[in-house]
Amino acid sequence: MKIKVLLVDDHALFRDGMRYVLQQLADEVEIVDTGNFTEALKLIHAHPDFDLALLDLNMPDSDGVPSLQLLHQRYPDIPLVVVSGSDQRDDIENVMELGAMGFISKMSPSKVMLSALRMVLDGGVYVPPQLLQQAVSKLDMGMSMSDKRSQRASKYGLTPRQLQVLQLIGAGLSNKDISLKLDLAEGTVKIHVAAIYQALHVGTRVDAVATAQRFGFIAPDELADKENFKEA
Repeated sequence: MKIKVLLVDDHALFRDGMRYVLQQLADEVEIVDTGNFTEALKLIHAHPDFDLALLDLNMPDSDGVPSLQLLHQRYPDIPLVVVSGSDQRDDIENVMELGAMGFISKMSPSKVMLSALRMVLDGGVYVPPQLLQQAVSKLDMGMSMSDKRSQRASKYGLTPRQLQVLQLIGAGLSNKDISLKLDLAEGTVKIHVAAIYQALHVGTRVDAVATAQRFGFIAPDELADKENFKEA
């Protein structure tokens, strides 16, 4: 497999370390890197065939989240992953809302980074477990555990809101459809989907729904056809 990656970070030493990690992603990896946002835009304009873009959240000549949003709007087909030293819940929600497919802590071991990037390349969403739990606990604060299905799901680490999201995934709804249905930001839905994957130890919507059905979270008559599942 051959992939092409854009790496944007203002610390040259970090870029050198990430180059070593990224070379392990595939048999052939082409890495284009820069230390500022303006140059990143020029590189993507010149090379619109990137398979993956990794960006720091705060860089010279970058406005942070608004700059990332601009990049995603211009090149929505390139999976965008933020690699940051931040552990703030608001940062995670903001970048996921703008369309990022992942948020990776710079403190993560190389094996974790590789696993996260492979998940994104496969169409998944990644948020570090420690940050994910922090975000989810605040997103779901105050929700009640009322029915038996929710109580059963909680034993597997799913919150009531995540169970709602999982059931809507089973019905064939996309993240955007779910956000409208539950009156949530799309970035918030992405965080819940990432938490569902982690709790059920799966990597796709099809696998998540199959596991949920096996555990009794979703009834057969609540399921859409597999070919109707949307991975985003």
